[in-house]
Amino acid sequence: MYRLWLIFAQATTLCLAVLFVVSTLKPEWLPSRTPAAQVAIVQQETLPGVTPVALRADSHHAAVKKAMPSVVNISTSKEVRLPRNSPLHELRRFLGDDPQKATSLGSGVIVSAGGYILTNNHVVEAADEIEVSLSDGKMLLATVVGSDPETDLAVLRVDTKDLPAITFGSSDALRVGDVVLAIGNPFGFGQTVTMGIVSALGRSGLGINVFENFIQTDAAINPGNSGGALIDAGGNLVGINTAIFSRSGGSMGIGFATPVSTAKMVLEQIIKSGAVTRGWIGVELAPVTPALRKPSSWAPWTAPSSGAC
Repeated sequence: MYRLWLIFAQATTLCLAVLFVVSTLKPEWLPSRTPAAQVAIVQQETLPGVTPVALRADSHHAAVKKAMPSVVNISTSKEVRLPRNSPLHELRRFLGDDPQKATSLGSGVIVSAGGYILTNNHVVEAADEIEVSLSDGKMLLATVVGSDPETDLAVLRVDTKDLPAITFGSSDALRVGDVVLAIGNPFGFGQTVTMGIVSALGRSGLGINVFENFIQTDAAINPGNSGGALIDAGGNLVGINTAIFSRSGGSMGIGFATPVSTAKMVLEQIIKSGAVTRGWIGVELAPVTPALRKPSSWAPWTAPSSGAC
């Protein structure tokens, strides 16, 4: 009897260990308890020798006309909570004043006719209320489906149907020198289009996000453009405008966009499970500093004494 119990205990421990490893490194292998939500994404057709949008050498109007209805303006507000012992807090309490609100502006991209909108996490982070303005002027309240701070992306949902979803392009097909256009809501002016080229690909080490693989462009990106669309000359989404390098707060010709390949992966996981799950093995890379190179900085390992745990 003892032998059977020992075999059962060992088998149970082994199964739990396998389940832990799979759930950590390959969570997608495990069955989902709830049916996954589905989102219909329009993907660019790649037919050899066929240009999807008629182009003119002197204009990108066709590309802008195709993509602009899918770009929205986002306005957020949140309550500014003052310290309890603040004189201003006591004065507002005495006067019965409403809580002070802080507002900010940004942009977003409609990725599904069913109401899903992709934007930057920093645009909607900690917001109490999110209002989306469509290209036709219609105003809608939005809720956050999920966010991924590691890539600075978030997915919103509005309660409406038949929205003009953008067509997804291929960021992997981009080349340095390709023409791109940025669409967004700079400084709250409303929908604005700027043009530039792809200045570089695979930019990382900028300290903006945990996972960095940015498209660098000289298309003018300003405050309020965050979360807007970076499109190619055919009007297809190739990136989400995320950040700029600036000494003055305005555009200096160096902007960064998250590739659509990364955005699509984050979008699908958030819609499916509400969050992004990544495998990890407990290893972190760090540069070898002069201090780490010194032998004295490495302490020899000694076995614990009897009775230690």
